[in-house]
Amino acid sequence: MLVEITLVVQYNLLMDQIDQHILREISKNGRISNLDLADRINLSPSACLRRVQDLERRGVITGYRAILDKSKLGVGFVAYATVGLSSHTKASQEAFERAMAIAPEVVECHNTTGAVEYLLRIEVSDLAAYKSFHTDVIGTLPQVSSITSYVVMGSPKDERA
Repeated sequence: MLVEITLVVQYNLLMDQIDQHILREISKNGRISNLDLADRINLSPSACLRRVQDLERRGVITGYRAILDKSKLGVGFVAYATVGLSSHTKASQEAFERAMAIAPEVVECHNTTGAVEYLLRIEVSDLAAYKSFHTDVIGTLPQVSSITSYVVMGSPKDERA
């Protein structure tokens, strides 16, 4: 029990409420100026900058991204697909992951537990493009045994950066 308490105390020393507030503000707006960020969290600009740099150095903040309007880039159809493999070997998983890594339609690929091995987020222009990807790419992989599609009709909450 003493070890658990020590770990919690050490964690809290590494990430306090000010750091958490910094992370919330940066997550909302990665382009916020240090001066505005310092003002929002009630710190001096130099103290704020030191904390942000420390969070970057420790790998808590790993990068900054632009949020794109996918419809202006021609993406009009989003689906999630679960994929089951016929063989549960390391070689089958690696082959599938290599194929997904080079597929521009796949914007997320997650290895999962449960009834299937993978969950994919697929973004394409329209239903015809999805059918082509489903049939001509995923459907031709020898290790794939099942594909189940879930079409996204709307996203009332999406906090991905």
